[in-house]
Amino acid sequence: MELMSAIYTLAAVAVVFYVWRFMNKLWFEPKKKERFLRKQGLNGTSYKFMVGDLKEMTQMLSEVKSNPMSMNHDIAYRVTPFFYKAVTTYGKNCFTWMGPKPTVHISEPAMVREILGNFYKFQKPKVGNPISKLLVSGLIDVDGDQWVKHRKIINPAFHVEKLKHMIPAFYVSCNELIQKWGGMIGEEGVGEVDVWPDLQLFTSDVISRTAFGSSFEEGRKIFDLQNEQAKLVLKAAQKMFIPGYRFLPTKNNKRMHEIDRVVRGLIRNIIDKRVNDGETSNHDDLLGILLDSNNKEIKQQKNKDSGLSIEEVIEECKLFYFAGQETSANMLVWTMILLAHHTDWQTRARDEVLRVLGKRNPDLEGLNHLKLINMISNESLRLYPPAIALRRETQEETKVGNITLPANTIIRINSMFIQHDQSIWGDDANEFNPERFSEGVLKATKGQSSYLPFGGGPRICIGQNFAMLEAKMALVMILQSFSFELSPSYSHAPHTILLLQPQFGAHLTLHKL
Repeated sequence: MELMSAIYTLAAVAVVFYVWRFMNKLWFEPKKKERFLRKQGLNGTSYKFMVGDLKEMTQMLSEVKSNPMSMNHDIAYRVTPFFYKAVTTYGKNCFTWMGPKPTVHISEPAMVREILGNFYKFQKPKVGNPISKLLVSGLIDVDGDQWVKHRKIINPAFHVEKLKHMIPAFYVSCNELIQKWGGMIGEEGVGEVDVWPDLQLFTSDVISRTAFGSSFEEGRKIFDLQNEQAKLVLKAAQKMFIPGYRFLPTKNNKRMHEIDRVVRGLIRNIIDKRVNDGETSNHDDLLGILLDSNNKEIKQQKNKDSGLSIEEVIEECKLFYFAGQETSANMLVWTMILLAHHTDWQTRARDEVLRVLGKRNPDLEGLNHLKLINMISNESLRLYPPAIALRRETQEETKVGNITLPANTIIRINSMFIQHDQSIWGDDANEFNPERFSEGVLKATKGQSSYLPFGGGPRICIGQNFAMLEAKMALVMILQSFSFELSPSYSHAPHTILLLQPQFGAHLTLHKL
């Protein structure tokens, strides 16, 4: 009897211990952090057990997506309704809840600069759950010394001198796009085209050619699979507040793991072929430059661990695909929509292109002389940034500005809100006005950290030169070949599937020139 009594006592103690740990993690600790933030004058939503604000976020997003909006550029309330409501209700610096973790929203440029400038102190949140890691990891998911190593090895692939060699690939893909649109509108030379799916295919073709060179057909297969994966990951993310969801053998979960297996296999086959053929260098594509840089680093340091493993190279290739394809496609589609709506700027842009380049193929020197195209591109990225927010996380109790943040706090820099802020950009902040960039980005921002389409600080997007060059070249060739305006069937509906996209496509009326 005494033995059984002791066993029951131990079992009861164990149950109490684990219940306390469960409650501490999902209730007591979050409520303690909420009190800590409020004492400093921050306002925000009240923590709800386990789910935080996830349920309301999902509901509000579903509601706004049910209908398009009027044709204007004040888009924040539709793109991210819950956070827009929180910031307008509680202030530019406030907090909400991502499950049991507080998310502190920062919108003051001085604090943004401080956060983005110190990547050791303010690290990127890990792609913490296995579901998100199935889509993207690599450089975006490492910090500290690991990030320094990855960045050093990858950097040569995006050097301007290397990008010069990729211009022919840009041209081939863009020429195919122009020919396709010309065929679609036929002999009449005018017709409606949903340019969004074609721009996605164009940028996937570019990244396939520039990442894998002669293996670009395999690259296209990778794109199709990664595109499907992005949609599945977003769908799963909306259910992550359900405990254990990622472990359930649902149809979606099984498909995501299958896609990951196939993508990794395709990339590994391309790498193995080059390694087996002794061709890890002398390639002008991104993979070749990456493998060459990796080998040089290992030889220079005389230590295999100083380089990237094959698994890490595969993750970087997956990241090339997601970031390289999505960013350029999003930038292009919103620029075309803006120029279709503001045809006076389209005419000015075309006049500049014809004056500088005529009908000849664009080259790097010619592209660098297109001032209006630069201004239009910058304004498009300001109004419609591909990534609408940047996230960081504190590893320990950390001070930023006059606020002290608890450990494991998510920091959300709402770059889209900042780039539409009238107190920073003026009363016309929600209007398309490329003239604001006539003297460059630094002059337009008055040196503030208020223009963040590619992030900022040391971790600014490594592929920004690649994306800008690709998008500018495509825009120039489109302007040389077509004039365009919004079709009557166009519905203005910006939304995010990881990055900012037109929910119902981009229906334009094209006129062949």
